[in-house]
Amino acid sequence: MSRYPAMFHRLSQRGEGAFVPFVMLGDPTAALNESVIEALIEGGADALELGVPFSDPVADGPTIQRAHIRALEAGTGLRSSMQVVTRVRERHPDLPIGLLIYGNVPFAVGLEAFYGLCAASGVDSVLLPDVPVREGDAFSTAARAAGIDAVYIAPPSASADTLDGVARSSRGYVYAVSRVGVTGTERASSTAGLAQSVARLRAEAAAPVMLGFGISTPQQVAEAIAAGADGAISGSAVVRIIEEHVPALLAGGPAGRQRALGALREELVAFVGTMKAATRR
Repeated sequence: MSRYPAMFHRLSQRGEGAFVPFVMLGDPTAALNESVIEALIEGGADALELGVPFSDPVADGPTIQRAHIRALEAGTGLRSSMQVVTRVRERHPDLPIGLLIYGNVPFAVGLEAFYGLCAASGVDSVLLPDVPVREGDAFSTAARAAGIDAVYIAPPSASADTLDGVARSSRGYVYAVSRVGVTGTERASSTAGLAQSVARLRAEAAAPVMLGFGISTPQQVAEAIAAGADGAISGSAVVRIIEEHVPALLAGGPAGRQRALGALREELVAFVGTMKAATRR
């Protein structure tokens, strides 16, 4: 059963929104990835969004594209990604875990087999950034059969028909995009029109709404919550912190690399803690 309803209920009781960091599975290396994930949880992440590396990530900006490349070069694939998810799930049985993966992968594996693997690994939701809701019926059906929440994107300035389709099809949460374009912090996010979109989505009995794309500061998190979102997702800002530490993580001897990992973890814990604090209404 999805862990999202319990999380959103708990946060609502405390007067908080959710903060969900994104990290690429296998980044910066397969060996260091789980330590990175644990730092995000230690910092106060309410849930996780974990990316599976792909060779043509069309929805991502340069920062996350480079994370895809690093993870692929480290040998990370679908099976090894799911092994990481399984271990994280064993350590954190109540934490919602969402998977972000491009549609080619489940299509190539076979939808029934893919969503079955997700369920066996402890995944709660799957977001396919390149599959619009109008093309998602087969994915939704397979996800539902496996007990996985299908998450769809509500684009900025979407038509009423599109928002209604997203509302009807999304489970777990709805991913509301804050602006046109790809992921990244190079362009600011915007909450313009978000209140109207949230109202429309909720009128159609949608899952809670999370705002993503370009969320990189506590002020943007607070603005998303104030505009009616139930939480915020931050990806490129997290990945950029990891990227800045990559040279030190890969250079020198074991002692130097361990110091570099400690510095990275410390920065991630602090970043997540600051962003989480901004969700408190």
